[in-house]
Amino acid sequence: LNWLDLQPSKSVVYLCFGSLGVFNGDQLKEIAKGLEMSGHRFLWVVRSPPSNRKEDRFLPPPEPNLDELLPEGFLDRTRDRGLVVKKWAPQVAVLSHDSVGGFVTHCGWNSVLEAVRAGVPMVAWPLYAEQRFNKVVLVEEMKLALPMNESDDGMVVATEVEKRVGQLMDSEDGKLLREVATARKEEAALAMSDGGSSRVALFKLI
Repeated sequence: LNWLDLQPSKSVVYLCFGSLGVFNGDQLKEIAKGLEMSGHRFLWVVRSPPSNRKEDRFLPPPEPNLDELLPEGFLDRTRDRGLVVKKWAPQVAVLSHDSVGGFVTHCGWNSVLEAVRAGVPMVAWPLYAEQRFNKVVLVEEMKLALPMNESDDGMVVATEVEKRVGQLMDSEDGKLLREVATARKEEAALAMSDGGSSRVALFKLI
């Protein structure tokens, strides 16, 4: 978290796609290009692409080689405003940090709840299963997220990444999302307090 301590308030977009969220090499390069074009500060958790070998399917993925996976020179060009982390980051602490102003997420429900609890607005990029339904809830019902749209071939291109990051971090739409996220944070805190709806429901279950 030392790097985050050096960044201005609400200036960093955090990208993480869960413990099982992985992309192929082409998609990783598109994300990198989009982040670079956006000009915004970022903290990005990168994992190795899935292996094509059947015998590797149930093995832990190797540590990613960032120089091979990302565009040539990307790390040097973005060194003053970006940090790429291999495999894992302390997500609750990251989302709760004052410098973090947005979250690009796979819409796993744990991640969603952590973002709500921290009052951080999101860009919804679901990868599989119920995450696509969660995206609809976040974007259309809760008004907590912007949609990340895929091309016809399933790829999210660099210009879409650039657009959504910019919209989230520096636009009227992003400002409105941030206001809603702040209100939801307060509601979540009340729900978890003594006599709050979440605590009451938990005690009823027990």
